[in-house]
Amino acid sequence: MADLPDGLSWAAVPLRVAGVVLVLAGGAVLVDAFVRFVTEGFGTPAPVAPPEHLVVGGLYRYVRNPMYVGVLAAIVGQGLLLARSELLWYAAIAFVAVFCFVRVYEEPTLRRSFGTEYEEYRAAVPGWWPRLRPWVRTSSG
Repeated sequence: MADLPDGLSWAAVPLRVAGVVLVLAGGAVLVDAFVRFVTEGFGTPAPVAPPEHLVVGGLYRYVRNPMYVGVLAAIVGQGLLLARSELLWYAAIAFVAVFCFVRVYEEPTLRRSFGTEYEEYRAAVPGWWPRLRPWVRTSSG
């Protein structure tokens, strides 16, 4: 077998490929989520211009926090692609920070803004690990 550049072994190639896939998938998830906030929520993800409607379509039917999952996937993907363990540690620390932010700020804010509509959604859709089948709203919201 031919040698790979920069001392890369063939055993590392699948990890690098997985890294590329995670970076691309994470980026696609972010773009989809941002577009959905504008088109479905009539707002932005930023607290200064929050959505007028609860965003529950698209990837939000599978997981409540696809933007954060996408960012974390991209960070892990970069760690694998660049073979940098410090990026994997950074992803772990970022997850803890984001998880705390969601619990302390976002969830209470969504509860106040959208009430039972958010509670129904929160009870049906997991926060961090996607469900296998898309959630279908049972009430009119």
